[in-house]
Amino acid sequence: MPLTRRHLLAALPSLGAAGLGLGFIRMLHGLDRGQFDPRAINTPLTGQPVPEFPALSSLPGQAGLTREDFRTMTQPVLLSVWASWCLPCVEEIPFISQLAASLAAPRKKRDAPLALWGLCYKDQPASASRWLERAGQPFTRLGLDQDGQAAIEWGVTGVPEAFLIMPDPQVGGRIVWHGTGGLTEAVYQTRVVPHLEAAP
Repeated sequence: MPLTRRHLLAALPSLGAAGLGLGFIRMLHGLDRGQFDPRAINTPLTGQPVPEFPALSSLPGQAGLTREDFRTMTQPVLLSVWASWCLPCVEEIPFISQLAASLAAPRKKRDAPLALWGLCYKDQPASASRWLERAGQPFTRLGLDQDGQAAIEWGVTGVPEAFLIMPDPQVGGRIVWHGTGGLTEAVYQTRVVPHLEAAP
């Protein structure tokens, strides 16, 4: 009997369940081998050049964020995507502040240089300013993405998220890591630092 559209539609739930089951089995296998990172997002952008996105203005007295900034970058950049209305973003303030202070302090020779940039997602400037004051003005560049268009280009699914971008003159910056959830010392040491140590 030939397959009809009705047969195909009836089979979709079973195919979907099978796909989810396979994904769950792979996740459990990764956990068992210690290779599954629930904070790491396997997006099409990981390993790819920084996407084109609209130029973002900033708050008074701070540098904004443009695609050209990544083309001219000379050191790794950790891009934090956040919003003042996001509770996990508020909870990550202590580590963001600590990281910014450590980057501003004199570094040991073996430490890889790193710039901390921010992308503020769908927030009001006054609210963002208060968050930044509380965090000690941690970013050397900050883009206000009030309509969320830049975040769409970056593949952001929620806040907070973070991207680690390495200099690459051929493509103007390459994304090597994309994580979700608040930044912590553990995430930084296990997911970000290995990339920095492997950098030439």
